Amino acid sequence: MMEQKKKKAINRLQTMYPLRANIDKMYERGVEASKTGKPTAWCMVNWWEADPILKAMDVEVVYPENYGAVCAAFGTAPAYLDRSDADGFPTHMCGYARNCIGYTSRMTELGQIPPEAPMGGMAKPFLLLCSGALCDARYKWFQALGRYLDAPVWTVEIPHIGVAESQDPATRAQVIKFMVKELGEFVKFMERMLNKKMDWDKLAEVTDDLIKVNRLWHEINELRKARPCPMHSRDFWSCMNASLYPAGDPKESLKLYQDMYTEVKDRVDKKIGAVANEKYRMLFAELPPWHDLKIFDELADRGWNFVVESWAYHPAKPIDTTKVSNPLERIAAETYHWLTGYFDEAYKAKEYMGYFAYPYLEWARTYQCDGGLLHPLLTCRTATNHLMLIQDRLLNKLKVPTLVAEGDIVDLKLFNHAETMRKAETLEEMMDHYKQKRRDEGLEW
Repeated sequence: MMEQKKKKAINRLQTMYPLRANIDKMYERGVEASKTGKPTAWCMVNWWEADPILKAMDVEVVYPENYGAVCAAFGTAPAYLDRSDADGFPTHMCGYARNCIGYTSRMTELGQIPPEAPMGGMAKPFLLLCSGALCDARYKWFQALGRYLDAPVWTVEIPHIGVAESQDPATRAQVIKFMVKELGEFVKFMERMLNKKMDWDKLAEVTDDLIKVNRLWHEINELRKARPCPMHSRDFWSCMNASLYPAGDPKESLKLYQDMYTEVKDRVDKKIGAVANEKYRMLFAELPPWHDLKIFDELADRGWNFVVESWAYHPAKPIDTTKVSNPLERIAAETYHWLTGYFDEAYKAKEYMGYFAYPYLEWARTYQCDGGLLHPLLTCRTATNHLMLIQDRLLNKLKVPTLVAEGDIVDLKLFNHAETMRKAETLEEMMDHYKQKRRDEGLEW
Protein backbone atom coordinates (compact mmCIF):
# COMPACT_ATOMS: atom_id res chain seq x y z
CA MET A 1 0.00 0.00 0.00
CA MET A 2 1.43 3.38 -1.02
CA GLU A 3 2.35 5.61 1.91
CA GLN A 4 0.12 8.66 2.12
CA LYS A 5 1.92 11.95 1.55
CA LYS A 6 2.12 14.06 4.70
CA LYS A 7 -0.10 17.13 4.58
CA LYS A 8 1.86 20.39 4.70
CA ALA A 9 1.67 22.19 8.02
CA ILE A 10 1.06 25.60 6.44
CA ASN A 11 -1.97 25.98 4.21
CA ARG A 12 -0.47 28.28 1.58
CA LEU A 13 -2.65 30.70 -0.34
CA GLN A 14 -3.25 29.65 -3.95
CA THR A 15 -3.17 33.28 -5.07
CA MET A 16 0.36 33.54 -3.68
CA TYR A 17 1.79 31.50 -6.58
CA PRO A 18 0.96 33.78 -9.55
CA LEU A 19 1.89 36.83 -7.45
CA ARG A 20 5.22 35.26 -6.52
CA ALA A 21 5.87 34.33 -10.17
CA ASN A 22 5.17 37.88 -11.33
CA ILE A 23 7.61 39.24 -8.74
CA ASP A 24 10.30 36.75 -9.80
CA LYS A 25 10.09 38.02 -13.38
CA MET A 26 11.65 41.27 -12.14
CA TYR A 27 15.15 39.88 -12.75
CA GLU A 28 14.20 38.45 -16.13
CA ARG A 29 12.82 41.84 -17.19
CA GLY A 30 16.03 43.54 -16.07
CA VAL A 31 18.21 41.16 -18.11
CA GLU A 32 16.01 41.49 -21.20
CA ALA A 33 16.00 45.28 -20.87
CA SER A 34 19.77 45.32 -20.69
CA LYS A 35 20.04 43.24 -23.88
CA THR A 36 17.85 45.70 -25.79
CA GLY A 37 19.63 48.78 -24.48
CA LYS A 38 16.82 49.80 -22.12
CA PRO A 39 18.17 51.36 -18.89
CA THR A 40 18.22 49.24 -15.72
CA ALA A 41 18.72 50.64 -12.22
CA TRP A 42 19.84 48.91 -9.05
CA CYS A 43 17.82 50.37 -6.19
CA MET A 44 17.82 50.14 -2.45
CA VAL A 45 14.41 49.79 -0.90
CA ASN A 46 13.25 53.40 -0.72
CA TRP A 47 9.64 53.05 0.46
CA TRP A 48 8.12 54.38 -2.78
CA GLU A 49 10.08 57.63 -2.75
CA ALA A 50 11.99 57.09 -6.03
CA ASP A 51 10.20 54.04 -7.49
CA PRO A 52 7.30 55.95 -9.11
CA ILE A 53 9.72 58.31 -10.87
CA LEU A 54 11.77 55.44 -12.29
CA LYS A 55 8.67 53.56 -13.43
CA ALA A 56 7.19 56.67 -15.03
CA MET A 57 10.42 57.10 -17.00
CA ASP A 58 10.41 53.43 -18.17
CA VAL A 59 13.49 52.37 -16.23
CA GLU A 60 13.63 48.68 -15.26
CA VAL A 61 14.46 48.31 -11.58
CA VAL A 62 16.00 45.47 -9.59
CA TYR A 63 16.71 45.49 -5.86
CA PRO A 64 20.02 44.08 -4.55
CA GLU A 65 18.58 43.74 -1.02
CA ASN A 66 15.84 41.48 -2.34
CA TYR A 67 18.45 39.67 -4.42
CA GLY A 68 20.44 38.98 -1.27
CA ALA A 69 17.41 37.14 0.10
CA VAL A 70 17.10 35.24 -3.20
CA CYS A 71 20.77 34.20 -3.08
CA ALA A 72 20.37 33.08 0.54
CA ALA A 73 17.29 31.01 -0.30
CA PHE A 74 19.04 29.39 -3.32
CA GLY A 75 22.28 28.71 -1.41
CA THR A 76 24.50 30.83 -3.68
CA ALA A 77 25.13 33.56 -1.10
CA PRO A 78 28.14 31.97 0.72
CA ALA A 79 30.40 32.26 -2.34
CA TYR A 80 29.48 35.92 -2.83
CA LEU A 81 30.02 36.66 0.87
CA ASP A 82 33.45 35.03 0.72
CA ARG A 83 34.34 37.06 -2.35
CA SER A 84 33.33 40.31 -0.65
CA ASP A 85 35.46 39.36 2.36
CA ALA A 86 38.41 38.53 0.11
CA ASP A 87 38.10 41.94 -1.57
CA GLY A 88 38.67 43.56 1.82
CA PHE A 89 35.17 44.50 2.93
CA PRO A 90 34.29 43.93 6.62
CA THR A 91 32.72 40.62 7.54
CA HIS A 92 30.37 42.38 9.97
CA MET A 93 28.95 44.64 7.24
CA CYS A 94 25.33 44.26 6.05
CA GLY A 95 24.83 40.77 4.61
CA TYR A 96 22.87 42.16 1.67
CA ALA A 97 25.71 44.56 0.88
CA ARG A 98 28.33 41.80 1.13
CA ASN A 99 26.30 39.55 -1.15
CA CYS A 100 25.86 42.36 -3.68
CA ILE A 101 29.54 43.33 -3.61
CA GLY A 102 30.62 39.71 -4.05
CA TYR A 103 28.15 39.24 -6.89
CA THR A 104 29.31 42.44 -8.62
CA SER A 105 32.97 41.50 -8.20
CA ARG A 106 32.36 38.14 -9.87
CA MET A 107 30.24 39.68 -12.64
CA THR A 108 33.02 42.18 -13.38
CA GLU A 109 35.64 39.45 -13.49
CA LEU A 110 33.58 37.35 -15.91
CA GLY A 111 32.33 40.28 -17.97
CA GLN A 112 28.83 38.88 -17.77
CA ILE A 113 26.16 37.70 -15.31
CA PRO A 114 27.61 34.77 -13.33
CA PRO A 115 26.19 31.46 -14.64
CA GLU A 116 25.28 30.29 -11.12
CA ALA A 117 23.26 33.45 -10.35
CA PRO A 118 19.69 32.52 -9.36
CA MET A 119 16.64 34.02 -11.11
CA GLY A 120 18.81 34.94 -14.09
CA GLY A 121 20.92 37.36 -12.05
CA MET A 122 21.03 41.15 -11.94
CA ALA A 123 21.86 42.93 -15.19
CA LYS A 124 24.59 45.58 -15.18
CA PRO A 125 23.01 48.89 -14.07
CA PHE A 126 23.16 52.32 -15.66
CA LEU A 127 22.19 53.91 -12.29
CA LEU A 128 22.64 53.10 -8.62
CA LEU A 129 19.76 54.56 -6.59
CA CYS A 130 20.33 54.84 -2.83
CA SER A 131 18.06 55.74 0.04
CA GLY A 132 19.09 57.49 3.23
CA ALA A 133 16.34 55.74 5.21
CA LEU A 134 17.15 53.63 8.27
CA CYS A 135 20.03 51.29 7.37
CA ASP A 136 23.65 51.93 8.23
CA ALA A 137 25.42 50.65 5.08
CA ARG A 138 23.17 52.52 2.68
CA TYR A 139 24.81 54.90 0.18
CA LYS A 140 28.37 53.96 1.20
CA TRP A 141 27.62 50.44 -0.05
CA PHE A 142 26.61 51.71 -3.50
CA GLN A 143 29.53 54.12 -3.56
CA ALA A 144 31.81 51.13 -2.90
CA LEU A 145 30.44 49.45 -6.03
CA GLY A 146 32.39 52.11 -7.95
CA ARG A 147 35.34 49.73 -7.64
CA TYR A 148 33.55 47.46 -10.12
CA LEU A 149 30.91 49.54 -11.93
CA ASP A 150 30.93 52.76 -13.91
CA ALA A 151 27.48 54.01 -12.91
CA PRO A 152 26.35 57.22 -11.20
CA VAL A 153 25.03 57.09 -7.63
CA TRP A 154 21.98 59.10 -6.50
CA THR A 155 20.59 59.19 -2.96
CA VAL A 156 17.01 60.10 -2.05
CA GLU A 157 16.60 61.32 1.52
CA ILE A 158 13.91 61.34 4.19
CA PRO A 159 14.55 63.16 7.48
CA HIS A 160 14.16 60.91 10.53
CA ILE A 161 12.26 63.01 13.04
CA GLY A 162 11.46 61.98 16.60
CA VAL A 163 8.07 60.99 18.01
CA ALA A 164 7.67 64.17 20.04
CA GLU A 165 8.84 66.41 17.19
CA SER A 166 6.30 64.80 14.85
CA GLN A 167 3.46 66.30 16.85
CA ASP A 168 4.31 69.75 15.49
CA PRO A 169 2.51 70.31 12.13
CA ALA A 170 5.23 72.73 11.07
CA THR A 171 7.79 69.94 11.29
CA ARG A 172 5.80 67.75 8.93
CA ALA A 173 5.37 70.64 6.49
CA GLN A 174 9.11 71.30 6.50
CA VAL A 175 9.97 67.62 5.90
CA ILE A 176 7.50 67.35 3.01
CA LYS A 177 8.88 70.55 1.47
CA PHE A 178 12.43 69.17 1.74
CA MET A 179 11.46 65.84 0.16
CA VAL A 180 9.57 67.49 -2.72
CA LYS A 181 12.60 69.64 -3.52
CA GLU A 182 14.88 66.58 -3.41
CA LEU A 183 12.55 64.60 -5.68
CA GLY A 184 12.38 67.52 -8.11
CA GLU A 185 16.18 67.45 -8.35
CA PHE A 186 16.07 63.69 -8.97
CA VAL A 187 13.59 64.18 -11.83
CA LYS A 188 15.91 66.76 -13.44
CA PHE A 189 18.84 64.35 -13.03
CA MET A 190 16.90 61.54 -14.70
CA GLU A 191 15.82 63.83 -17.55
CA ARG A 192 19.49 64.60 -18.23
CA MET A 193 20.49 60.94 -17.92
CA LEU A 194 17.78 59.70 -20.30
CA ASN A 195 17.66 62.76 -22.53
CA LYS A 196 13.88 62.97 -22.27
CA LYS A 197 11.33 64.90 -20.25
CA MET A 198 9.18 63.54 -17.45
CA ASP A 199 5.62 62.67 -18.45
CA TRP A 200 3.88 64.20 -15.42
CA ASP A 201 0.50 62.64 -16.24
CA LYS A 202 2.14 59.23 -16.32
CA LEU A 203 3.90 59.90 -13.02
CA ALA A 204 0.56 60.86 -11.45
CA GLU A 205 -0.98 57.63 -12.77
CA VAL A 206 1.89 55.43 -11.54
CA THR A 207 1.82 57.12 -8.13
CA ASP A 208 -1.93 56.56 -7.85
CA ASP A 209 -1.55 52.90 -8.84
CA LEU A 210 1.17 52.30 -6.24
CA ILE A 211 -0.96 53.94 -3.53
CA LYS A 212 -3.85 51.63 -4.49
CA VAL A 213 -1.53 48.60 -4.36
CA ASN A 214 -0.34 49.52 -0.86
CA ARG A 215 -3.87 50.24 0.36
CA LEU A 216 -5.09 46.82 -0.83
CA TRP A 217 -2.04 45.03 0.61
CA HIS A 218 -2.76 46.77 3.93
CA GLU A 219 -6.37 45.56 3.81
CA ILE A 220 -5.24 41.98 3.15
CA ASN A 221 -3.02 42.08 6.23
CA GLU A 222 -5.84 43.56 8.33
CA LEU A 223 -7.86 40.41 7.55
CA ARG A 224 -5.17 38.40 9.35
CA LYS A 225 -6.54 39.64 12.67
CA ALA A 226 -9.29 37.02 12.33
CA ARG A 227 -9.28 33.81 14.36
CA PRO A 228 -7.99 31.51 13.02
CA CYS A 229 -5.56 33.65 11.05
CA PRO A 230 -6.08 32.90 7.34
CA MET A 231 -2.60 33.84 6.12
CA HIS A 232 0.81 32.84 7.47
CA SER A 233 3.95 34.98 7.40
CA ARG A 234 5.39 32.64 4.75
CA ASP A 235 2.82 34.02 2.32
CA PHE A 236 3.52 37.58 3.44
CA TRP A 237 7.23 37.23 2.67
CA SER A 238 6.49 35.55 -0.65
CA CYS A 239 4.20 38.37 -1.78
CA MET A 240 5.38 41.57 -0.12
CA ASN A 241 7.72 42.50 -2.97
CA ALA A 242 4.93 43.66 -5.26
CA SER A 243 4.44 46.39 -2.66
CA LEU A 244 7.75 46.94 -0.89
CA TYR A 245 9.90 46.64 -4.03
CA PRO A 246 7.18 47.58 -6.52
CA ALA A 247 8.03 44.65 -8.77
CA GLY A 248 6.30 44.59 -12.13
CA ASP A 249 3.42 46.62 -13.48
CA PRO A 250 1.45 48.18 -10.59
CA LYS A 251 -1.82 47.50 -12.45
CA GLU A 252 -0.96 43.80 -12.67
CA SER A 253 0.06 43.76 -9.00
CA LEU A 254 -3.25 45.40 -8.10
CA LYS A 255 -5.17 42.66 -9.91
CA LEU A 256 -3.15 39.89 -8.26
CA TYR A 257 -3.55 41.44 -4.79
CA GLN A 258 -7.30 41.74 -5.45
CA ASP A 259 -7.40 38.00 -6.14
CA MET A 260 -5.50 37.42 -2.91
CA TYR A 261 -7.88 39.64 -0.94
CA THR A 262 -10.82 37.59 -2.25
CA GLU A 263 -9.17 34.32 -1.21
CA VAL A 264 -8.17 35.58 2.24
CA LYS A 265 -11.65 37.07 2.85
CA ASP A 266 -13.21 33.75 1.84
CA ARG A 267 -11.01 31.96 4.39
CA VAL A 268 -12.06 34.44 7.07
CA ASP A 269 -15.75 33.88 6.28
CA LYS A 270 -15.28 30.10 6.35
CA LYS A 271 -12.98 30.18 9.40
CA ILE A 272 -10.14 28.47 7.54
CA GLY A 273 -6.74 28.99 9.15
CA ALA A 274 -3.29 29.00 7.59
CA VAL A 275 -2.36 26.47 10.29
CA ALA A 276 -4.87 23.68 10.83
CA ASN A 277 -4.77 23.76 14.63
CA GLU A 278 -3.90 27.32 15.59
CA LYS A 279 -2.66 26.93 19.14
CA TYR A 280 -0.37 29.97 19.31
CA ARG A 281 -0.73 33.25 17.41
CA MET A 282 2.78 34.53 16.78
CA LEU A 283 4.53 37.79 15.94
CA PHE A 284 7.87 37.85 14.08
CA ALA A 285 10.57 40.57 14.04
CA GLU A 286 12.55 41.49 11.91
CA LEU A 287 13.97 39.83 8.77
CA PRO A 288 13.55 36.05 8.53
CA PRO A 289 16.35 33.50 8.03
CA TRP A 290 15.86 33.30 4.25
CA HIS A 291 18.13 30.26 4.08
CA ASP A 292 16.09 28.28 6.66
CA LEU A 293 12.42 29.11 6.07
CA LYS A 294 11.54 25.46 6.67
CA ILE A 295 11.71 26.21 10.39
CA PHE A 296 8.31 27.90 10.06
CA ASP A 297 6.84 24.65 8.75
CA GLU A 298 8.22 22.78 11.77
CA LEU A 299 6.81 25.40 14.11
CA ALA A 300 3.45 25.21 12.30
CA ASP A 301 3.43 21.49 13.11
CA ARG A 302 3.41 22.60 16.75
CA GLY A 303 0.42 24.89 16.17
CA TRP A 304 2.37 28.14 15.72
CA ASN A 305 0.64 30.49 13.28
CA PHE A 306 2.68 33.62 12.46
CA VAL A 307 0.00 36.26 12.04
CA VAL A 308 2.03 39.50 11.72
CA GLU A 309 5.65 40.48 11.15
CA SER A 310 8.31 43.10 10.55
CA TRP A 311 7.00 46.67 10.64
CA ALA A 312 9.32 48.13 8.00
CA TYR A 313 8.05 45.77 5.28
CA HIS A 314 4.36 46.57 5.72
CA PRO A 315 2.73 49.44 3.82
CA ALA A 316 1.78 52.56 5.70
CA LYS A 317 -1.66 53.00 7.19
CA PRO A 318 -3.81 54.47 4.40
CA ILE A 319 -4.20 58.23 4.29
CA ASP A 320 -6.10 60.46 1.88
CA THR A 321 -3.78 62.34 -0.49
CA THR A 322 -6.28 62.67 -3.35
CA LYS A 323 -6.53 66.43 -2.85
CA VAL A 324 -2.77 66.82 -3.41
CA SER A 325 -2.29 67.66 -7.09
CA ASN A 326 1.50 67.60 -7.26
CA PRO A 327 2.57 63.93 -7.67
CA LEU A 328 5.92 64.64 -6.01
CA GLU A 329 4.11 65.97 -2.95
CA ARG A 330 1.85 62.88 -2.90
CA ILE A 331 4.92 60.65 -3.03
CA ALA A 332 6.58 62.60 -0.20
CA ALA A 333 3.42 62.47 1.95
CA GLU A 334 3.01 58.71 1.49
CA THR A 335 6.66 57.95 2.29
CA TYR A 336 6.65 60.29 5.29
CA HIS A 337 3.51 58.60 6.59
CA TRP A 338 5.10 55.17 6.24
CA LEU A 339 7.85 56.35 8.61
CA THR A 340 5.62 58.20 11.08
CA GLY A 341 2.24 56.49 10.80
CA TYR A 342 2.41 55.06 14.34
CA PHE A 343 3.91 58.14 15.97
CA ASP A 344 0.62 59.59 17.29
CA GLU A 345 -0.20 56.39 19.18
CA ALA A 346 3.42 56.00 20.31
CA TYR A 347 3.38 59.53 21.71
CA LYS A 348 0.19 58.86 23.66
CA ALA A 349 1.72 55.67 25.04
CA LYS A 350 4.96 57.52 25.89
CA GLU A 351 6.92 55.14 23.64
CA TYR A 352 9.51 57.24 21.86
CA MET A 353 11.03 54.62 19.57
CA GLY A 354 8.11 55.25 17.30
CA TYR A 355 8.76 53.24 14.19
CA PHE A 356 10.89 50.17 14.89
CA ALA A 357 9.56 49.38 18.36
CA TYR A 358 6.08 50.75 18.98
CA PRO A 359 4.16 49.07 16.11
CA TYR A 360 4.83 45.65 17.63
CA LEU A 361 3.02 46.71 20.81
CA GLU A 362 -0.01 47.75 18.81
CA TRP A 363 0.09 44.63 16.66
CA ALA A 364 0.56 42.20 19.55
CA ARG A 365 -2.67 43.62 20.99
CA THR A 366 -4.75 43.96 17.82
CA TYR A 367 -3.64 40.64 16.31
CA GLN A 368 -3.94 39.05 19.78
CA CYS A 369 -0.52 37.41 19.77
CA ASP A 370 0.48 34.80 22.33
CA GLY A 371 4.20 35.15 21.72
CA GLY A 372 6.90 36.36 19.39
CA LEU A 373 10.04 35.17 17.64
CA LEU A 374 12.74 37.85 17.56
CA HIS A 375 15.60 37.36 15.11
CA PRO A 376 18.67 39.52 15.93
CA LEU A 377 20.95 39.76 12.89
CA LEU A 378 24.71 39.88 13.22
CA THR A 379 25.10 41.99 10.07
CA CYS A 380 22.02 44.22 10.38
CA ARG A 381 22.10 46.48 13.39
CA THR A 382 19.11 48.49 12.14
CA ALA A 383 16.86 45.44 12.31
CA THR A 384 18.36 44.37 15.65
CA ASN A 385 19.03 47.30 18.00
CA HIS A 386 15.41 47.60 19.16
CA LEU A 387 14.61 43.92 19.67
CA MET A 388 15.51 43.75 23.34
CA LEU A 389 13.35 46.83 23.96
CA ILE A 390 10.48 45.08 22.16
CA GLN A 391 11.02 41.96 24.29
CA ASP A 392 10.86 44.03 27.46
CA ARG A 393 7.78 46.05 26.42
CA LEU A 394 5.81 43.07 25.14
CA LEU A 395 6.30 41.13 28.36
CA ASN A 396 5.87 43.96 30.86
CA LYS A 397 3.04 45.81 29.14
CA LEU A 398 1.11 43.01 27.44
CA LYS A 399 2.31 39.77 29.09
CA VAL A 400 3.47 38.45 25.71
CA PRO A 401 6.73 36.42 25.98
CA THR A 402 9.23 36.08 23.15
CA LEU A 403 11.96 33.77 21.91
CA VAL A 404 15.29 35.23 20.76
CA ALA A 405 16.95 33.28 17.93
CA GLU A 406 20.19 34.87 16.75
CA GLY A 407 21.19 34.59 13.13
CA ASP A 408 21.58 36.58 9.94
CA ILE A 409 19.70 37.47 6.79
CA VAL A 410 22.21 35.90 4.42
CA ASP A 411 24.98 34.06 6.29
CA LEU A 412 23.53 30.61 6.98
CA LYS A 413 26.36 29.70 9.37
CA LEU A 414 24.96 32.04 12.02
CA PHE A 415 21.50 30.50 12.54
CA ASN A 416 21.14 27.49 14.85
CA HIS A 417 18.03 25.61 13.74
CA ALA A 418 18.16 22.90 16.41
CA GLU A 419 18.70 25.37 19.26
CA THR A 420 15.77 27.48 18.08
CA MET A 421 13.49 24.45 18.09
CA ARG A 422 14.62 23.60 21.63
CA LYS A 423 13.87 27.16 22.74
CA ALA A 424 10.43 26.83 21.16
CA GLU A 425 9.43 24.22 23.75
CA THR A 426 10.36 26.57 26.58
CA LEU A 427 8.47 29.45 24.98
CA GLU A 428 5.34 27.31 24.72
CA GLU A 429 5.38 26.82 28.50
CA MET A 430 5.75 30.57 28.94
CA MET A 431 2.95 31.33 26.46
CA ASP A 432 0.59 28.97 28.30
CA HIS A 433 1.49 30.67 31.58
CA TYR A 434 1.00 34.22 30.27
CA LYS A 435 -2.32 33.42 28.62
CA GLN A 436 -3.68 33.02 32.12
CA LYS A 437 -1.84 36.13 33.34
CA ARG A 438 -3.50 38.21 30.59
CA ARG A 439 -6.91 36.90 31.61
CA ASP A 440 -6.18 37.68 35.26
CA GLU A 441 -5.21 41.25 34.36
CA GLY A 442 -8.27 41.79 32.17
CA LEU A 443 -6.45 42.12 28.86
CA GLU A 444 -8.46 41.60 25.69
CA TRP A 445 -7.22 38.08 24.90
